[in-house]
Amino acid sequence: MKSIVVTEFGSSSVLEVQETEIPEPGPGEVRIDVAATGLNFADVMQRRGHYRGGPEPPFIPGMEAAGTIDAVGEGVDREVGDRVVALTNGAYAEYATAYEQSLFDVPESMSFAEAAGFPVQFLTAYSCLHNWGDLTANDRVLIHAAAGGVGTAAVQLADHADADSFGTASTQEKLDLASDLGLDHGINYEETDFREVIDEETDGEGVNLVLDGVNGETFDRSLDALSHFGRVVVYGAASGDIAKPDTTRLLFENKSVIGFHLGNAIEKDPSRVLGSVSELQRLLAQDELEVIVGETFALEDAKEAQEYLEGRQSVGKVVLEP
Repeated sequence: MKSIVVTEFGSSSVLEVQETEIPEPGPGEVRIDVAATGLNFADVMQRRGHYRGGPEPPFIPGMEAAGTIDAVGEGVDREVGDRVVALTNGAYAEYATAYEQSLFDVPESMSFAEAAGFPVQFLTAYSCLHNWGDLTANDRVLIHAAAGGVGTAAVQLADHADADSFGTASTQEKLDLASDLGLDHGINYEETDFREVIDEETDGEGVNLVLDGVNGETFDRSLDALSHFGRVVVYGAASGDIAKPDTTRLLFENKSVIGFHLGNAIEKDPSRVLGSVSELQRLLAQDELEVIVGETFALEDAKEAQEYLEGRQSVGKVVLEP
């Protein structure tokens, strides 16, 4: 089968198209004939060698695979031909295996490209807002990269929860998309300091919750925009910089910093994360939520796709199609 292999840690140039063996599903696993693969910034971090606990080269990257089941392992209660999307490893390929419990059904009304944007984005957004961030209808929430994969999911979920949402993006086009999805206050961070907008719009009170997948200087500024007794949920470091919060400040301003990592959370406390699946699937089926697919690339163009993601050009989900 055709696969994309990370041959060594480094720039996008280390991504190579190779022929690899089609994997066989083990006990409790299925094999998916992949129709769409979701890209995540974690893929870039793994390729760079900056992902703690990540795989060692050579490896096939990719955490989300959507397609049809074409083989089942021992003890699996699934049928060949089922339309599914899975959290897995090695999804940058024509075939991938996944554990049965990681599968989500894909309705006929949803394309595989849309399905590939569901698991990581919506589980991360929902968990950060609700299970880790304790969002309520009375809260003000700041969502960084509001037009990105997690951002577009978080904007919709915040709107559904009747929260007052602030969101940052680099262009008016991205802000318009976020606004169409329910964002209340869009901020172009290339032109305006988001702290000033929030200070003015909230009469100096700040926001109650921040979702930060950027980190670095953005995190430091987010603490400035945070209300007393507010919390920042950190779920990524797309900037490549890691902030070091001043714990004295957290102490005297009663502010909290909470970390969220999807893979670790599912491993350590799966019910806390996966308990939201039925609610998310219901909202998607009722067209109350929308998976935003930005750009699609052919599998062999994975190098260009990751560069597109790294360059912060993306709007919504970036997808590979074998």
